[in-house]
Amino acid sequence: MEEDRTLRPGAGRDLGLDVLTAGLNARLADADARLALDYPGSSGDRQPVHTVYVPADRVRAGLAAEWGRAALSCLDEHAPDAAALAAATGVAEDAVAEVLPRLRDKLRREPVEDLRVDLEDGYGDRGDEQEDRDTVAAARALCADLAAGQAPPGFGVRTKGMEAAGRARGTRSLTLFLHTLMEEHGSLPEGLALTLPKITSVEQVEAMAWLTEELEQRLDLPEGRLRFELQIETPQSVLLPDGTVAVARMIRAGRGRVSALHYGTYDYSAACGITAAYQSMAHPVADHAKAVMQVAAAGTGVWLSDGSTNVLPVGGAEEVASAWRLHASLVRRSLERGFYQGWDLHPHQLPTRYLATYVFYREAFAPAADRLRSYLGAVAGGVLDEPATAQALAAALVSGVRCGALDEAEVAKAAGTDTGTLAALASRRVGQEN
Repeated sequence: MEEDRTLRPGAGRDLGLDVLTAGLNARLADADARLALDYPGSSGDRQPVHTVYVPADRVRAGLAAEWGRAALSCLDEHAPDAAALAAATGVAEDAVAEVLPRLRDKLRREPVEDLRVDLEDGYGDRGDEQEDRDTVAAARALCADLAAGQAPPGFGVRTKGMEAAGRARGTRSLTLFLHTLMEEHGSLPEGLALTLPKITSVEQVEAMAWLTEELEQRLDLPEGRLRFELQIETPQSVLLPDGTVAVARMIRAGRGRVSALHYGTYDYSAACGITAAYQSMAHPVADHAKAVMQVAAAGTGVWLSDGSTNVLPVGGAEEVASAWRLHASLVRRSLERGFYQGWDLHPHQLPTRYLATYVFYREAFAPAADRLRSYLGAVAGGVLDEPATAQALAAALVSGVRCGALDEAEVAKAAGTDTGTLAALASRRVGQEN
């Protein structure tokens, strides 16, 4: 028998739910379409835990492996065991002891997760001929690493931005970089990231979207192949003159091409009038900017990255320990606030990047697995989680596996399901659970 979908609370009354629902669907059709377009949810792709910035003239084949060896050498010199590393970083010794073998393996196997060839602030203005040579040489070095199977999972380039003084040079370098990659590699490699710095208007993002579309046509690439990160390092990229949120409009202006928002610690702090001694990822102006970024990116599938500290672990034992302690605390702070990526500027920052990251995911592991096991119906649990919370729990476990903090087998055993299922749950769009 066909279901009676009318509502009859009293004799002779038919409130016509089908008619009401059809009317609502018609009224909200455009809003539903905009919601699906603007908030597609996570892509499910692997987000790197960091981006390493290296000036273009210093990029060479085997660079990532060199950074890993330098990081291990620094560990051997200044913290050869768990007790020494705990004392140097302020992280609990039992937590350090648990992750130290994983950390060392990571530095040997995959020391850099995302490498950015820097042709902007870290490189400067060296004239057209020199920048051309360095751009081509850096692209060729990346292709050599790809051929040798030693390239980082992610890599790309930060060129000069869309400001009038640098846009021609930035466009030339970007075109040279992409053309060289395709010539040397035979195709555009996966894991490519393009970074747009110094954004001061929504129109600059629109221009970058136009430029990437044009380059796709000229390089015979599929539509939408070129996406780009927005570096949020100016007040104009956070707040517009009329008081509206610039970064939200910039994401939409990218027409689906914006892949990430990267906070630029020092340029942004300076632009807000913070004197050099107090510029930090933990300053209130930084927290405000990142909170705006976080809300603007929520549900869009756009990744968030915190910035960097320029206090480097170099010099004597005391200087290295002090810088390590600062870096570890800032990485942990970012992770706790939902920023699962940051910048690293020196090989000696890698030990504390992975130390803080691995300890964070190891601590999150057991509680998240228990709650997901209950949510998925394997056992009766004492916490009733919402679908959005279950999605976040699954995302934490999947990220932990991808970066090396967790093993697939231990996650599957504890959560009662395989990581593929967890990855699907982590990337499911909330609101479409059924």
